[in-house]
Parts: sequence; C-alpha cells; structure tokens
Amino acid sequence: MDTFFKILLVFVPLTIGAEFAGVSPVLVFFLAAVSIIPLAKFIGEATEELSSRTNPAIGGLLNATFGNAPELIIGLFALNAGLVEVVKASITGSIVGNLLLVLGGAMFAGGWGKDKQNFNRTGALAGGSTLFLAVIALVVPAIFVITAPGVGDQTVENLSVFVSLALLLMYGASLIFSLHTHKHLYVESEVAKFEPKWSLAKSIGVLLVATLAVAWVSEILVGSIEPLVASFGWTQLFVGVIFVAIIGNAAEHYSAITVALKNRMDLALGITIGSAAQIAMFAAPVLVLASLALGHPMNLVFNLFELVSIVVSVLIVNMIVQDGESNWLEGAQLLAAYVIVALAFFFHP
Repeated sequence: MDTFFKILLVFVPLTIGAEFAGVSPVLVFFLAAVSIIPLAKFIGEATEELSSRTNPAIGGLLNATFGNAPELIIGLFALNAGLVEVVKASITGSIVGNLLLVLGGAMFAGGWGKDKQNFNRTGALAGGSTLFLAVIALVVPAIFVITAPGVGDQTVENLSVFVSLALLLMYGASLIFSLHTHKHLYVESEVAKFEPKWSLAKSIGVLLVATLAVAWVSEILVGSIEPLVASFGWTQLFVGVIFVAIIGNAAEHYSAITVALKNRMDLALGITIGSAAQIAMFAAPVLVLASLALGHPMNLVFNLFELVSIVVSVLIVNMIVQDGESNWLEGAQLLAAYVIVALAFFFHP
C-alpha cells in the first residue's frame, strides 16, 4: 500500500507542470485532486507517528488538526478567489463526511471479522456534546435570517463574527477538557501498542513538506473549480460538499481506518468526531474571520438542506456511540447514510 501511495506522488509534479503548460483546467482539477491524496496520506502517517508518542486525546487532536490542514488551506485559497459558496459547502461536506463516511469506513473496516470493538463511551459522548454546540451555532444564524426578513448584510456579518468568536472560545475550552482536566476519559479502553517506525525529526520533516506541497497544489485546484463547474454543469454546492470535502479529508480517511484496523477505536473516534468538531468550531470561524481580511466576507448562514444534513449526521453518530461499542453493521449504516446524502446533493439544484 505504501508503494501505491508513493507512485501517486508523481501526480504532484504532473499537476504543477500541467498548470504551467496551460492544460485544460478540468484535467488540472482531477490531477490536483489525485495528487492531494498521497500528500494527505503522508500527513496522516506522520501525525500517527507523532501521536504514538502521546495519549489518544493528543493523538486525535494532532490527526484532526493536520488532517484538516488541506481543507483549511483549500478554503483560504477559495475565499481569496471569491468562491464563498464552495467554502461553505466544503464545511458542510467535511462535517457530514467525517461523521458518516470516515467514521463509517473505520467502524466497517475495524469491525469486520470481529464481534465488536469497544471504546470509552464517556469520552465519545463528550465529543458528541461538543458537536451539538457546533450545530446550534450553525443553525442560529440561518434561523435569524429566516425570522428577521430584510435584515441587512452587515448585521448578518456581525452576528457571524460574534458566533465565530464564541465557537473559538468553546473550542479552546474543549481542548482544556480533553487534554488537561478530564484527560483520563480519553485513555484507550483496549491498548494496542503502536511502535513508531520513524524518528521524531523524520516525522516532523515529512509533515511540514507534505503540508507545504498541499498548499501549492490546493491553489492550483481552486483555480480550476469554476471551469469544472461550467464544463460538467455541477453546482458549487455539490463540488464543495463532495469533491473538496473528500479531497480535504483524505488524511482522516486513511488515519481513522488504519487505527481502527489496529483495534484502536478510541483514537479512530478522536480523529473523526474531533475532526468534525474542529471544522465547525475552529476552521469555520477562522475562515469567517479570514474572509474579512481577504475582501470576500463569508457568513455562517447555511441553506436548509445543508443544516438538515449536518443535524442528521450528528444525531445518528450520537445514537451509535451511546453503548460504547461498535460493529461492522453500524459502519455500513453510516456509509449508507452518506451515500443517500451525497446523491441528494448531486441532484440538488
């Protein structure tokens, strides 16, 4: 598998070369999308190496943070290009994708051939409650606009900024909870010792180089989104929710499934639920604040279909983690839910 990802690295220079050669933007988009996959894999592997030297809480935070780095970078370039709707759609797609696609894949792969896999129920529910707060923060601006027709754009923008600041404060509080005051809740229930294969210097070096490469390729990818939309007739909503989100979350896909196969479900949940919460409570607020500096203000008013998809995803995950154990069927159910949501976004006008 490592050889396969190393072969895919050839798409990185191909993408850069195609961009400079003036190749069709549609081809450039797909080349860039493929090239981000191996880079995200090495980001995931480097963070797993680093997290093996810590506890599951810090490990999950590292994987979620650097796993979300590609998407945050793509979001910043997209904002700079004025593609605000793509950025908002990618936020929706990341939350839904992490909770349904990535966690579903981890539970299915890790649970196949096993009776069940156990994890710390209290820690998982704490992550779920954080997601509920994020949902409230994303729903309130939309309800405000619906119930206050005619309200000015500046008022909506101000509300989004204040909500973003509140989310950042609560995200900081959740880090204090998981890393300091209640770190005992994030001790793995079934310890599966992972011995690091890389040195600390190599892990950090690979992480930095891969992240910088993702930044370069992301700029190229964003520049080809509008021609792609025009050529295929896809909506910016579909491209953001499905393509940009999946590409940006490639590291979480790899990391969560890998650790689930090693029976480390506490870490898999930390990556997936932690990543979804981090997108809502850190990446989204940062993008809102950054949009002001970039001259393309973005608010937190999502359309009704996006909000329903997020709420349903959070509810189903909270139901599944209630008992502190998972199996392959629950993973299959999450995957089926993702397919249904993805098809709906495809057909959505």
